[in-house]
Amino acid sequence: MNSLIDTAVIFIFSAFVLGIGMLFARTGRNLKSFFAGGEAVPWFIGGLSLFMSFFSAGTFVAWGSIAYKHGWVAVTIQWTMCIGAIVTGLFLSPRWRATGNLTAAEFIRERLGERVQKTYIGIFTLVSVFIKGSVLYPVAKLVSVSLGFPLVESTIVLGIFMIAYTAVGGLWAVMVTDILQFVILTAAVFILLPLSLNKVGGFESFTQQVPDDFFSLLHGEYTFGFVMAFVFYHIAYIGGNWTFVQRYTSVDSPKSARKVAFLFAALYLVSPMIWMLPPMIYRALNPSLEGLDTENAYLLICKAVLPPGLLGLMLTGMYFSTSASANTTLNVVSAVFTNDIYKGFINPKASDQQLIKVARLSSWGFGLGMIVIALLVPAAGGIVEVVLSISAISGGPLLAPPLWALFSKRINGKTTFWITIVGLTVNLFFKVLSPWLLDFKLSRAVETIVGIGLPLMLLLAYELYARSKGLVAEEYESYLISKATRKAEKLAETEEEGLEIKRQNRFGMRVIAGALVFVAIVLLGLSAFATSGGWVTAGIAVVVLLGAIIPWQAAKKIQLSKEEVLTGQG
Repeated sequence: MNSLIDTAVIFIFSAFVLGIGMLFARTGRNLKSFFAGGEAVPWFIGGLSLFMSFFSAGTFVAWGSIAYKHGWVAVTIQWTMCIGAIVTGLFLSPRWRATGNLTAAEFIRERLGERVQKTYIGIFTLVSVFIKGSVLYPVAKLVSVSLGFPLVESTIVLGIFMIAYTAVGGLWAVMVTDILQFVILTAAVFILLPLSLNKVGGFESFTQQVPDDFFSLLHGEYTFGFVMAFVFYHIAYIGGNWTFVQRYTSVDSPKSARKVAFLFAALYLVSPMIWMLPPMIYRALNPSLEGLDTENAYLLICKAVLPPGLLGLMLTGMYFSTSASANTTLNVVSAVFTNDIYKGFINPKASDQQLIKVARLSSWGFGLGMIVIALLVPAAGGIVEVVLSISAISGGPLLAPPLWALFSKRINGKTTFWITIVGLTVNLFFKVLSPWLLDFKLSRAVETIVGIGLPLMLLLAYELYARSKGLVAEEYESYLISKATRKAEKLAETEEEGLEIKRQNRFGMRVIAGALVFVAIVLLGLSAFATSGGWVTAGIAVVVLLGAIIPWQAAKKIQLSKEEVLTGQG
């Protein structure tokens, strides 16, 4: 792996992505344009960005390990994300867009009150920074081990790079680089797959060399109950996670928000069957991996079949997928801090210029926090498992009540607060105290069912009680007033702001088109150096080049009238 070509590929793409972020330095003029793309982001851009926000190096490490050990069940588990997105598209994402709120935290404040919002902001920020900080560590280790760079320096450099384009360019910078990362990763996997099949002697030879139950939908501890628990978890997670909500609120209408979720669902229906085949094939090539070594299956199949240059492309895709996940969270945490803490409590009269400055500074602050956490991972040992446990503990109690409030006029802030506290307490008890005090531990499936099911049962119980008493939450009445006021402000949007949103979105589409052309050129160059897979690489380069026509045509459809051009020049 320690080749000049592979290293050059990683640095070229990294520099290019950073340059893209810098291009958007002057496009975010206010919070709505910086954090929500002016609420006019094309739905297919939002859908692809949402898809990439779900990826990280852990996708290849964790799911790749399951695919190597147990086969097709890794695909089955990821299909639960598809089901979660379908339910989100049918019922949840249009509701989020219809609220008119910039962030999920803003909706929680208006609908459920400041006490609930402050509680949620504290837990969400802590969990997000810890999780994404821990995710930065394995990808830094991957780059460190593969290229021979020191681990600490790799973590710091990769972290600062991730922060830089997020802090400078806002949501559009994140989404454009998400699209670029999606193309790079997809190209790498489509090159890897035929080379892997060729290495094993074809698909028929592959199926003959793996265990008989390798293509079973369920396997071992991954039972039907486990899969169903994951379905309910992903409905709440995809529909209510603040990071993903931002993708639904940044498009132009509830209909577009529905399309964002449906595109995500379609991609997660098809992609797991492609992503998971390489580590499954490696099981046929080398069935001797055991324990933690199975987590290296994806990297080992890459090393086994990819020539120099294309190996660097795959590693770039793995890193960028982690970067996509982390910088999306960073953008949302910064949005919550700027919009809901600084503007909401510290300086309500802050100007747009002040808010953008705070947004960029907070991105750096939270990002540096992620780097510190990533550096502490080796010393802390099991921090990744701890962080995943924190996510499982907090997921249901944090996500279910706001989703319920999207539909219910009866749930109030006090009830929400206590349901959240009870849910967190019960989950903590079974996760931390029960194994120690009672020598009793819930299975992963039951743990997930309790985490999601208990808050839902409590919410349903209160809903039925309030309905029987004819109660309507006081916060609901004030929320309706806030919503009406926001709609009036939207109608009163200035011509200058509308023009800036058009300019920003047209510029974003053009940058995506240019980025795809750049990727196509690099792939063509790599095809010339490739000792194997050259024609496949060249073919994918042509597809990427043709794909650049789509965003270019979309940019051309964003027309500026002569009056708007003159206004912008004036």
